[in-house]
Amino acid sequence: MISCFPEPSSCSSELCGTIMSPGPRRCVPALVCVRALLYAPELVWACLGAVWVTHYSTGCEPAEVRFVIGAVVSSWIILLSMVVGVLVVFDPLGSVRPGALPDVPLDTGYREGSTSSQLFYTAHSVASRVWESRLRLLCCCVPQDDNHRAAFSSIAQLVSGFFLDTDLVPSDIAAGLSLLHQEQDKVERCRDPEEVVSQSPSPPIREDLELELEKATHYMQFAAAAYGWPLYVYSNPLTGICKLCGDCCRSHHVEHDLVGGEHLGCHFSSILQSTGLQYRDFIHISFHNQIYEIPFFVALDHTREAVLVAVRGTLSLKDVLTDLSAECEDLCVEGVSGTCYAHKGISQAAHYIYKRLVTDGILSQAFSVAPEYELLICGHSLGAGAAALLAVLLRSTHPTLQCYAFSPPGGLMSKALADYSKQFVVSVVLGKDLVPRLSIPNMEDLKRRLLKMVSNCSKPKYKILMHGCWYELFGGAPDDFPTELESRREEMLHQPLLGEESLLVRRSSTYQSLCSDESPPRPTHLPLFLPGRILYITEDGPTRRHCFSQVRYRAEWSSEASFRNVLISPRMIADHMPDVVLRALRSLTHEHPFALCSSSTSNSHLNVI
Repeated sequence: MISCFPEPSSCSSELCGTIMSPGPRRCVPALVCVRALLYAPELVWACLGAVWVTHYSTGCEPAEVRFVIGAVVSSWIILLSMVVGVLVVFDPLGSVRPGALPDVPLDTGYREGSTSSQLFYTAHSVASRVWESRLRLLCCCVPQDDNHRAAFSSIAQLVSGFFLDTDLVPSDIAAGLSLLHQEQDKVERCRDPEEVVSQSPSPPIREDLELELEKATHYMQFAAAAYGWPLYVYSNPLTGICKLCGDCCRSHHVEHDLVGGEHLGCHFSSILQSTGLQYRDFIHISFHNQIYEIPFFVALDHTREAVLVAVRGTLSLKDVLTDLSAECEDLCVEGVSGTCYAHKGISQAAHYIYKRLVTDGILSQAFSVAPEYELLICGHSLGAGAAALLAVLLRSTHPTLQCYAFSPPGGLMSKALADYSKQFVVSVVLGKDLVPRLSIPNMEDLKRRLLKMVSNCSKPKYKILMHGCWYELFGGAPDDFPTELESRREEMLHQPLLGEESLLVRRSSTYQSLCSDESPPRPTHLPLFLPGRILYITEDGPTRRHCFSQVRYRAEWSSEASFRNVLISPRMIADHMPDVVLRALRSLTHEHPFALCSSSTSNSHLNVI
């Protein structure tokens, strides 16, 4: 999309210009149209070749048949690659050109009946329908009931609204993420070492942190076990299948004794293997999974004298739909001063488990067996968010309950609920995990930073992507890209691909903020926060290391302010995996010495932008 001046003597018309300066590529649309006309006969020819190879190749020389088969396969690969390329490079909504728009100030809003309001509403509606169609196609195997239809519509509205005021396509976003990662690494490397090295913590804080780490390590085993056999086999690739094969058959006859036990298969065997509990220790196991309804189990943890509720994280497409239902929903909680609201999808999941535990008498049965035990709730990822909200709902009837939320979603609950939950919830976050930094305001900030990076970069997109791939795979020095608009104003930027009169750009607060000296635009979504106190674990040592080198970790109490920016890193997904979190916790509690940091120590060295 927009970019800076190219080097016309050194590149072809397809590769000239930068992301946000399409002027040197003005002939490309005509070439694309011509290429599209040639696509039809190529498709027909490929089909005819496939038919000939299938039905009419009998009697021909084997070498000739192999040659034709190779040509047909190559043709289909080229055709499919072209389709994928179009999906990656072009935006189906980019052709919206409402024409000349009246010069209406951006801060006056879109008055009902005005031309700009109607055009903007039309563009938003088209975008929502496109995204809803994409979701229905992606989830074609999911039953299309009322809950799913409502979720599709809600998610489509959210996604279309997020991307509506930009003309970025997936390859632009990939280039921007690469630039932003290198910029963050440059800032982190340039920091004063004294800002990074933490001071020695005071003894009370150290003891508190050691105790919480031991508890977190213990309960993370149950949070990971809630994933069932898929995670167990993934974590034990050589022995997992062998151990489960024998146990699965032996455990079938005991499933009906569990309260609500549902065709658990190898899930129950993997949970037994992962937790070390006995069959008699389990009160209820549910792997029922629908949108807003996620699996969980209830067991007696005799080691810690707790009735333990473990909630499973995201493992299915239905769980993903629950995650993406990210608008806010009011939450009624007694004893909380302030506005109470939470992530809709996770709130619905927490209410579902709450009803099962209370209405079906699961908790009553557990405490009838062990009345002196206390309630403990844990979960990872989506399960961590549901566990934290479930703890909030149960707090009034179980005032001594505790909750451990591992890698919880960042956009979970309101500030009032987050402060309230600090009394009984501990969140554990590892490294540059993406999920605890995911919230709509954070994503809006990320979008604005991506636009700023690509609008100020002076290199073509293919060079950015090539260098970015090399940097992610092999490291090296980050490229010296400029990161700010400096003194340039809006009128000095070249036109975005949508054109000067594009409604989506001229009415875009995101684009307007790029060249403004004022603060970023006021967020349009309610802020959501991580639950409880935050225990932050980071790698102690160089950012890049050898694959087989030993990893050392350090832990500290952190604050929500440290997670207001998305950190781009190859480990932003790996640090979220439950087995990686469990390994880091075990390293901290079983391998000494390990680093513990004071809660008063700022974590600002990771808040790099």
